[in-house]
Amino acid sequence: MAILKFQRPNGTQDVVGKQIDKWHTVEDIVTSEAQVYGFSEIRIPTFESTSLFVRSVGDSTDVVQKEMYSVSAKGDAELSLRPEGTAGAMRAVIENGLLNESFPQKVYYLLSCFRHEKPQAGRLREFHQFGCEMVGSQDPRSDAELISLAKSIIDRTGIKGVELYINSIGCPNCRARFTEALKSYFADKQDSLCDNCKNRLETNPLRVIDCKEENCAKIAKDAPIILDYLCDECSEHFEKLKRCLDAMEIKYTVNPKIVRGLDYYTKTVFEFVTTDIGSQGTICGGGRYDGLIEQLGAKSTPAMGFAMGLERLILTMENQGVEFKNEPTCDLYIATLGEKAEIKAMQLCSQLRENGNMAECDIVGRGLKAEMKYADKIGAKFSMVIGDYELESSSARLRNMKNGELSEIKLDGSFAYNFESVLVSFLLGADDIFKQ
Repeated sequence: MAILKFQRPNGTQDVVGKQIDKWHTVEDIVTSEAQVYGFSEIRIPTFESTSLFVRSVGDSTDVVQKEMYSVSAKGDAELSLRPEGTAGAMRAVIENGLLNESFPQKVYYLLSCFRHEKPQAGRLREFHQFGCEMVGSQDPRSDAELISLAKSIIDRTGIKGVELYINSIGCPNCRARFTEALKSYFADKQDSLCDNCKNRLETNPLRVIDCKEENCAKIAKDAPIILDYLCDECSEHFEKLKRCLDAMEIKYTVNPKIVRGLDYYTKTVFEFVTTDIGSQGTICGGGRYDGLIEQLGAKSTPAMGFAMGLERLILTMENQGVEFKNEPTCDLYIATLGEKAEIKAMQLCSQLRENGNMAECDIVGRGLKAEMKYADKIGAKFSMVIGDYELESSSARLRNMKNGELSEIKLDGSFAYNFESVLVSFLLGADDIFKQ
């Protein structure tokens, strides 16, 4: 066996063969559900100015300090591969004038993101996100609608046992009081914290209560909670959100330890969590970021969003044995005997494809026996052999590859139409019609 000279970079993956069916299944679900909720697709660059992420994500976060892939091309400012989608999406909303349109503006995206992390199950250095962003509403009903969309997507995937956790981390005013309370609580415990949390205590104390280190989590167990420090406005916002979720019969648990990992969040934060993929169990996370657009230089505009990791969704579906849809298979494989038959097969395949049917014929020089094995391997619904006799009689026999039944079909100008009728009858009688 030849030794490969090049292999994919650590923390990345190839998606080939049947695995692509799983991706198409999930991508179809997330995009169609977003469209039902009135969201439109947005596409943004793979890299942005590094300063965009420093300003939005936060210069004290692990993402900015340790995980971004940054480059500096000659004549350009420093650029970074996007570590997440929200900052770039909000930059695009501002730059393309969407803030001048009617509110709310609702956009979704499917994109790859890049973070230099230790690869593990559900966490890669290149990973893929589906995200939704809603701009222009500060009403808690928009928070509830976004959470409802995320839940609808998870429900449609068929995943079970996913818990919704919600919290409010308040506005800058009430969070300042909470930050002081945290610093006071951890003041005499600082030496027992991990090195990361010692730094966070100075730069972003909220992250200390979210630390996954066992000792830090134990120390933070009795720390003050943000809900006790909310101002009246933030408190009422959170209470109305809960009333909306109750009205929509969306079950949730208030978890005051949820703070999310990026600096731009305010008020509502939420996570959908499963235990089926180990420690990386958050398959969807999001919240409100009312100050982000102003931080990026535009007029103050409320906004919120969420992101789902597609790898984590697929991994959870696999672990739970959820069925993925099957991609369409070949409708007709045309085997041939002789050069004239080969040319005729090319013509018939062209007609079928113009009619929207998936047709195949030999283009690598197989013998007839090998052709029929290939037709079976690719899952062809029907097969047909063309030789001198079929060309002279302008007819051939279609073989139903599922039950072996034969039927005569003309090889004239009505061929594609007549085959379509046969195919429809086949599909209507198939047990797995809805998977075709």
